[in-house]
Amino acid sequence: MHIGELARRSGLSVKTVRYYSDLGLVPEVARTHSGHRRYDAQAAARLDLVRTLRELGLDLATIRQVLDRQADLTQVVARHAEAVDAQIRLLRVRRAVLRALARRQPTPQEVDRMNQIAQATADDRRRIIDEFLDSIFTGIPVDPEFEGMLRRTRPELPDDPTDAQLDAWLELSELVRDPDFRGLLRRMSEKSFGETSQPVVPVEAEPARAVAELVDELAGPAQAGGIDPASAEAGQIIDRVVAAYAEAVGRTDDPAYRRQLLDTWELGADPRPAHYWQLMAVVNGWPPYPAVSPVWAWVYQALAAHPG
Repeated sequence: MHIGELARRSGLSVKTVRYYSDLGLVPEVARTHSGHRRYDAQAAARLDLVRTLRELGLDLATIRQVLDRQADLTQVVARHAEAVDAQIRLLRVRRAVLRALARRQPTPQEVDRMNQIAQATADDRRRIIDEFLDSIFTGIPVDPEFEGMLRRTRPELPDDPTDAQLDAWLELSELVRDPDFRGLLRRMSEKSFGETSQPVVPVEAEPARAVAELVDELAGPAQAGGIDPASAEAGQIIDRVVAAYAEAVGRTDDPAYRRQLLDTWELGADPRPAHYWQLMAVVNGWPPYPAVSPVWAWVYQALAAHPG
């Protein structure tokens, strides 16, 4: 067949077929007396393979190696599939950044910073979290077991993250860089572990869990039942709750302790610490982390209404 017929069969232009032929990828089998090229069925099959591999993104040099049997096609396409996977991951990261930027009115500096965050490697992500934890713990005598648990718990973005995981990582990175959020957590650390302050709330797992369960048991039905936090009934509930907290930390339930407990709970009522763990859960593929419970908001209001 002549070159025009071969081009029509392949769906390529005559110019492209001629170029491939000149490179030796689709050699002609003969030429007419007038110099026109002629091709056979084998040439047509090679051209179909060249076209397919080009559409899949392989370069002509690699295609030549495959056709000349200098490279194994299975290995070549496997490597190319890995390269395509990497490109897909990069494009998904770029899309996540663009979506995040579209939700705000960013400055040029914010655009650059978010792009750097999105491109962060696993080591970069660890450094971001380490620096964040340093900012809230340095200089405070934090319980080593508690600090170690937080330092071991960091965002581990998988190699092939979902859109939700990418979005969560971007938001988490912005949150841990927020000076106000860092200040909030540092104040919480100082209240819990500061050398100059007596303990306000239990930090060890078992007593902390026990008082939390008591709050759910006593305040949960009250909040669900619409009991006014300022009512006398709420006052009786908060008396039992505060007494349990005071006993757990070796304190006396008096107005001074209640003021300290109210200050601590005020920090805990801020939704951002819970949101930090919600984002961490999405990034790491954990079960959903609950938001700040309405029960705890009720307890805080009840204590504010019954300070002594």
